[in-house]
Amino acid sequence: SVVFLLGSGVFIMLIIGVMLSISPLLGSKQISEYDKNSPFECGFDPMGIGHLNFSVRFFLIAVIFLIFDVEIALLLPLMVILSSSNMMIWGVLNLIFLLVLSFGVFYEWWEGALDWKI
Repeated sequence: SVVFLLGSGVFIMLIIGVMLSISPLLGSKQISEYDKNSPFECGFDPMGIGHLNFSVRFFLIAVIFLIFDVEIALLLPLMVILSSSNMMIWGVLNLIFLLVLSFGVFYEWWEGALDWKI
């Protein structure tokens, strides 16, 4: 048992050593090009000026999407427990959750957060 553990440990260390020694040979970089070595940052030129005007509206829409995406993900357990729960309680919970979600969308619409202004 101890011999097997030591033998397997040595075998694993040997495999790791071989992989570490072969890795630089297999992963060597080819001829470097400026475009391939420069980072791509969402379409912005990384070599230009550092201060760019970002649209706050874009980030607001992204946050609203994340909030409602999480709320939609919370609806999935309601569908799973449908068969094993009291239909009256399930219906009330589902109705309350959907009303809160709907009021949230209408509130965002009323405040103008969903209007994309350029």
